[in-house]
Amino acid sequence: MNRKVRWGILSTAKIGREKVIPALQKAKNCEVIAIASRNLDQAQKTAELLNIPKAYASYEALLADSDIEAIYNPLPNHLHVKYTIKALEADKHVLCEKPIALSADEAQNLINAAAEHPTLKVMEAFMYKFHPQWHQVKELVKEGSIGKIKHLQTFFSYNNTDMNNIRNIAEVGGGALMDIGCYCISFSRFILGKEPIAVKGEQTIDPISKTDILSSGILTFDEQITASFTCSTKLFPYQKTFIFGDKGRIEIDYPCNAPLDEDTKVSVFTEKGEQTLLFKANQYTLQGEAFADAILNKNLVPFSLEDAFLNMKVIDEIANKTL
Repeated sequence: MNRKVRWGILSTAKIGREKVIPALQKAKNCEVIAIASRNLDQAQKTAELLNIPKAYASYEALLADSDIEAIYNPLPNHLHVKYTIKALEADKHVLCEKPIALSADEAQNLINAAAEHPTLKVMEAFMYKFHPQWHQVKELVKEGSIGKIKHLQTFFSYNNTDMNNIRNIAEVGGGALMDIGCYCISFSRFILGKEPIAVKGEQTIDPISKTDILSSGILTFDEQITASFTCSTKLFPYQKTFIFGDKGRIEIDYPCNAPLDEDTKVSVFTEKGEQTLLFKANQYTLQGEAFADAILNKNLVPFSLEDAFLNMKVIDEIANKTL
């Protein structure tokens, strides 16, 4: 009952160093025992900083370590499927950063590869799905607290001016839609529990980087429900989600990057007035524990690769409709 899943981390990426690794180390059923980089010095420095026992100079060397049971893959987007499949072939479970792939076709290739390893778990790391604020919001919607849902709207932006950053490099899967638009799409699918029947999109492409620096989308669902979003890598940082019903609305202040050390707020507005709900949680720890629990108890992962594939289908439609 007290056994912990032993994790290896592929790369010394910032999200791993600052968010996921510390969160896994706090998880009751997880133990981070190794990290790899293509630069041994970098791997060793990160391992020392985060008290990780082993450091490797290549991803392949880490995958060959028989002590490791699960892999966290925060590599650049174009390496998500490649190294997730390599990890499966090395008999490792994989928690892979979003977006799961560069396209729905590539995501389908991963699904096919995972089917050849039915005892191994693979999941896309959409950490927001594990935050209690989203579970509460989904329950509020389900019970009809704001009436019939009519529209969901999200705005998500940051301003990244480093042209060497992977988010500004088209060849590795950079751009606003892939980096943060994937969340905006996922939010509506998660809350509604169904898939859009029509998708429209528009993108602004940077002439130098060839990445989309602003993307907008409109998703139409059955029962005359719509969702819209705008995301950008070149605007003042901001994020917020609104859910509109015919008897009220819900506002989520930090739909994605909920703070770890302070409360995050959800506001519910109805004819009775405003209700403020406060939450504090480490969504990365909750995600790690849920994934490890699926491994230890041989359960299905909370969110399937099929769900990741369906999110990629919408991303593809938005990008393709703007060509």
